[in-house]
Amino acid sequence: MKQLHRKDLFGWSEFNQERNLDFHSVLWVRKSGNALIDPLPLSDHDLMHLQSLGGASIIIVSNSDHCRDAENIAVQTGAKIVGPAGEQENFPIDCDRWIADNEEIVPGLIAYQLEGSKTPGELALVLENSTLITGDLIRSHIAGELCLLPTAKLSDLALAHKSLARLADLPSIDTVLTGDGWPVFKHGNAALQQLLEAQMKH
Repeated sequence: MKQLHRKDLFGWSEFNQERNLDFHSVLWVRKSGNALIDPLPLSDHDLMHLQSLGGASIIIVSNSDHCRDAENIAVQTGAKIVGPAGEQENFPIDCDRWIADNEEIVPGLIAYQLEGSKTPGELALVLENSTLITGDLIRSHIAGELCLLPTAKLSDLALAHKSLARLADLPSIDTVLTGDGWPVFKHGNAALQQLLEAQMKH
């Protein structure tokens, strides 16, 4: 796993040839139990690295298209899986807990329920007020720029814009860790504002 912008954050990735971009997963190392977000399959090296950092106690899945290897990693680590309350009725894997809007998943990690994406109630996560971790709706296909999921895949463009505006209204966001595409390590709020302004022009 790669060190991210904080000493307690790590990531691992998988290149998707169909979309020509990386898919990403995040590990937050915490004294009271490590958290994994949208975990991709772990290589033997990354699994050993995870174990050396204390394993995992919770796996957070942002939406049903990001279940990835959550079930297998839960078996390997004993972690509990949590998912978006908006998909509780039809979620493809079993979850131990369902997360609603503005819920504190663990201390310091707040869920924001997004509307208008391709799945109902997709979760974005705000870590200690400064790092935004996104699933599908907000991504980056070009380094340094954020973008939205393609319009054809959105369930409601107007609601997607409202969800984006809500996140862009968080002035302390410095870093955006996207599930798909490039991360934005600095000036994350400015990148969100620029995306919102670009969307409002269309």
